[in-house]
Amino acid sequence: MPALGQVLLDALKTHGAGEIFGIPGDFVLPFCRMIEDSATLPFYTLSHEPAVGFAADAAARFHGGLSVAVVTWGAGALNLVNATAGAYAERVPLVVISGAPGLHERASGWQLHHMARTLDTQMRIFTEITCAQANLLDPSAAAAEIARVLRAAREYSLPVYLELPRDLVTAGAASVTPLPPRRADPEALAECAGEILARLAAAKQPVMLVDVELRRYGVERAAAALARRLGLPVVTTFMGRGLLSQGPDVIAGTYLGAAGQPAITRLVEDSDTPLLLGVILSDTNFAVSERKIDMRRAILATNREVRIGHHVYPDVPLADLLDALLARAAPAQRAGQQFPPPRYAHGLAADAAPLTPSDIACAVNDLFAAHGPMPIACDMGDCLFTAMEIANSRLVAPGYYAGMGYGVPAGLGVAVATGERPLILVGDGAFQMTGFELGNCRRYGWDPIVIVFNNASWEMLRVFQPESRFNDLDDWGFARLAEALGGRGMRATTRAELAAALAEAHATRGRFCLVEAMLPRGTTSDTLARFVAGFKAARLRLANDGPGQ
Repeated sequence: MPALGQVLLDALKTHGAGEIFGIPGDFVLPFCRMIEDSATLPFYTLSHEPAVGFAADAAARFHGGLSVAVVTWGAGALNLVNATAGAYAERVPLVVISGAPGLHERASGWQLHHMARTLDTQMRIFTEITCAQANLLDPSAAAAEIARVLRAAREYSLPVYLELPRDLVTAGAASVTPLPPRRADPEALAECAGEILARLAAAKQPVMLVDVELRRYGVERAAAALARRLGLPVVTTFMGRGLLSQGPDVIAGTYLGAAGQPAITRLVEDSDTPLLLGVILSDTNFAVSERKIDMRRAILATNREVRIGHHVYPDVPLADLLDALLARAAPAQRAGQQFPPPRYAHGLAADAAPLTPSDIACAVNDLFAAHGPMPIACDMGDCLFTAMEIANSRLVAPGYYAGMGYGVPAGLGVAVATGERPLILVGDGAFQMTGFELGNCRRYGWDPIVIVFNNASWEMLRVFQPESRFNDLDDWGFARLAEALGGRGMRATTRAELAAALAEAHATRGRFCLVEAMLPRGTTSDTLARFVAGFKAARLRLANDGPGQ
């Protein structure tokens, strides 16, 4: 019989995992050796467990399948909790594998090192932030447990958790046979599709609003085909920015409520039948709505469930629903609404004026226009709002969970998943958390372009609470650190310097390039300024009207 560790690696590959990110530790050393020796999946080690989780998260988002984070028990896995929670909140199929104490250690009676409270504490913690778990204590039952857990990751597009005792890595175990996907009931699916199409046919102003689940389940092309068939305008949510970037003919824009383009806001909020596909009903997506969407008129398909008014269809996967709609939909009688493509600033005035975040967006648009778009990994903060001003490109960002430190390791995950050179947008506060992960680029040949928004400040927090001095940060001089980490660093304080730095960065291959964009405190992107104004207005309306209005 094959070794349990190899059985697990083969199952990961069979279920669509493309890579493993990890950090070795004592309880996971035997499994790490097997990962390296077998070469079943490429193995990338980083410097701190949160970065391992963020990199795997981003890789999973980009290739629409499983990605794997491997860590040791206790001190390693508990460092991964925040990244796993973010993946759960944003529906990412991250597989967390923790080495664990062996059977003989569990029976020793000793308090084991790395143990926080009991042997099961770590499992209980991860039960809260994963959709399926298993402790592979019995090699004879391991195949069934692995199949169950990995099917859950794929079906629900959520993280899962496996513990592998270190003395069982080489134990004999049966190979894993993947479980068949659970499909929708055909009669329920037919009724659901019929009701949706009838509502859309009767609608005067329908609109399709799309979010992250489209990419998680690999159904972007199907959604675009349905929109074309029915003549529906398509709008992405804030979290779904970057979706359908390779089908720009159907995208009208990104819905940002009061912070966005007025025509897009009206398109969504005036719709009598909004079709919400894979949309997470979060404050990130809807807190700055000028007018609350009436969910009684909406069609919501998310989390394997479809809600149409007061009707609920459970256990309907998004892929099955789109297939059923496409099979039944006749071309719409209405002419598809034509929207001019969104306008993004370009033609940066390369002068001596101080930089603003919106200048960075303009400079990136110029870069993309000259050389083609790049995949983008973006951190939380004003850099993410600035990304809304960049021409629609493939994008990963923690838009809802809003965990800081995501951008740099996510960019490394994007490099692995795509084989392309990513653009990383990150603020100085987040860069302090995970920026040193760039030191791993030289080992693996990654050469991202990194733009650090440096205003020596927690600037997004300052816009909500400007009086607090704790928002002030020191200037760490990140560009000077780049050489020591194996990269090329440049500091830009003016528009002209930024344009020159980006041109040099694009021409430099084989090592990462860090462009430190120096921004005056108190300067934000145009989009963040509108978002804050809209958020404050919405909060004021709630205070005046009450939550029940």
